[in-house]
Parts: sequence; structure tokens; C-alpha cells
Amino acid sequence: QVQLVESGGGLVHPGGSLRLSCAASGLTKDSLAIAWFRQAPGKEREGVSFVDIRDGSTWYTDAVKGRFTISRDNAKNTVDLQMNSLKPEDTAIYYCATTNIRSTNNVRPIYYGDYVLYFGSWGRGTQVTVAS
Repeated sequence: QVQLVESGGGLVHPGGSLRLSCAASGLTKDSLAIAWFRQAPGKEREGVSFVDIRDGSTWYTDAVKGRFTISRDNAKNTVDLQMNSLKPEDTAIYYCATTNIRSTNNVRPIYYGDYVLYFGSWGRGTQVTVAS
């Protein structure tokens, strides 16, 4: 079974940086990509970035392009999200996810170009708060 454990969240001032890490284990042939999602209070969970395990390609939502960088360490089986120039609107719980579907009740899509990936295995999340 896929297990995902996030770390690295915290409180940071606007303009500051944080680095989140996701430790992944139990990946299978259905693990096509590893993503970071976020959910702010009262809002839907949204995709932030993903790395495609098959070819290493990456995707970012427009709101974080140029500020966030996703990277994968194959040896350690971790996926990091480097977040720079943080803004108060980045405040949210950040979740790591893979395309393994555990339950159809908790699936979130990411649409990119003409394609879509469905994410259905989740970590517990880590809180990121950007405030002065």
C-alpha cells in the first residue's frame, strides 16, 4: 500500500521560503505521478504541482509558477516542493498525493493541456502559514 508522509511546513513571513518534503513508499505501476495539493480554509483542495514519474516532466498551477519548484530524489524516494516568495494566499494545508486510487470518494484531478491525472492516495498534510 502506498504511504506518503509530508514534512517541512511551518510559519513564515511574506516573501520568505519553505521547503516541503514528501517521503513515498509502496509505489506501484499505477503510481504515474506524485503531486502537491493544498487546501485553504473554506476552499476546495487544488493541485499545486506534480512530477511525472515516467518521464520526469513537471507541472505547476499558474499561481505558483516562477516561485515554487518541485523535485524528485529517486534514491531517497522523496519529492520536495521548494516554495519561495511566499504570499499570505499560499497559506493552506499542503498534501502529497499519488495517482493510486484508494477510494473513489477522495479523488482529485489535475488537468494539464489535453490531459488529466487523477490522484487518490494522500498523506496527512502539513500546515503552511504565511503571515507577518
